[in-house]
Amino acid sequence: MATQLRERPDVALPHTTAAGSDLLRDAVLHVREACRILEIDPTTERLLEMPERELTLTLPVEMDDGSVALFQGYRVQHSRLRGPAKGGFRYHPDVTLDEVRGLASLMTWKCALLDLPYGGAKGGVACDPSRMSTRELNTLTRVYARALAPLVGPHVDIPAPDVNTNEQTMAWFLDELERQSGTFQPAVVTGKPLELGGSAGRGEATGRGVAHITRLMLDRLGIPLSEARIVVQGFGKVGYETVVSLVGSGCRIVAVSDVSGGLYNPAGLDIERIDLHLRSQPQRLLGGYSGDDAQIISNEQVLTLPCDALIPAALEGQITSANAHQVQARVIVEGANGPVTSEADRVLAERGIIVVPDILANAGGVVVSYFEWLQGLQGRRWTLEAVRTELDAMLTSAFEHVVARADRSEVSLRQAAFLIAVERVARVARLRGLTPQGV
Repeated sequence: MATQLRERPDVALPHTTAAGSDLLRDAVLHVREACRILEIDPTTERLLEMPERELTLTLPVEMDDGSVALFQGYRVQHSRLRGPAKGGFRYHPDVTLDEVRGLASLMTWKCALLDLPYGGAKGGVACDPSRMSTRELNTLTRVYARALAPLVGPHVDIPAPDVNTNEQTMAWFLDELERQSGTFQPAVVTGKPLELGGSAGRGEATGRGVAHITRLMLDRLGIPLSEARIVVQGFGKVGYETVVSLVGSGCRIVAVSDVSGGLYNPAGLDIERIDLHLRSQPQRLLGGYSGDDAQIISNEQVLTLPCDALIPAALEGQITSANAHQVQARVIVEGANGPVTSEADRVLAERGIIVVPDILANAGGVVVSYFEWLQGLQGRRWTLEAVRTELDAMLTSAFEHVVARADRSEVSLRQAAFLIAVERVARVARLRGLTPQGV
């Protein structure tokens, strides 16, 4: 197996058009802007930009037909200044090293913003899980786990689910790590099944958190929940749980979409009927749905519908300079990581459209992962009520801090969130003596 390990590589601001490079470029730009406002010295700024460690892997997997396929895998530990690296890994055909670098950076700032004792990491394998059998995915996960075994651990790097990975993926990953070490390690991964030491509320956490932040933002704008028109792009786990939580609060969901297309009804969609349709489909897709006068629309159209809150909860780079002028939402709540590009950010700001950044809006998953990690270390179990109560409290506190910082510094919510996060990580770097101020 070919591996390449590099400590603190020199990462320049990307100018390529490869998948994921825009996400990395934007993450670096947000950090640089925060450093400029905070007047952080160039050495510290560079330290905060650069991944601490990254691993590139070639993963051989025996397929069901007896052939051996080679998959490209990655793990990037962006920072461990504030604690062990934390971040999920995804299975998707478009996974690249630049994408993983950008996502790992966002995890650093997300954990710092929520004041969790973590740094940031991310991983991924370039594959198409929809074309792989359960046995092939199991094998791929175990090969990936064996390759990462020397670099992960409860106090080193703690993986979790992400796009196209789930509780079952984490169960395979955990089992392989424990086989390699010969020890029981429930805190080495999060997002596990309850039977293997997972946490109540982990599966719903990211979507529930997005919904909670959306409610806080609507309240700040003076929009009653019963009158709010919500659009959700992406109806996977995050989008689905977001919708369920918002519907439970009395909100009106006027549009949803997934890879098969979108549904729109300005009077409000029948979410229960849509859910029944999803459960009847092997791949749980919206395609083929009919009912409640829903119009069939494209994913592109979903982003430009008139609404109070638009929640892009699919993949990065969905709202760009090409379509930002057409967005008709009063506020955008980033359910996915990096769905709004930096160019689109500027266009939206000029048009008075508020963006609640991903490092705040979708932090519910890592917060409950933190709770699961604590439970694994302590050998305890929290109730679902306790998880939800603590999650809501932490997200509310972070939201209030970001809003207050935005008002005080006269900056956007994204800039305020990065100011708080970058300041916290830079302070730790100084305390560790890694920067000129700490010498």
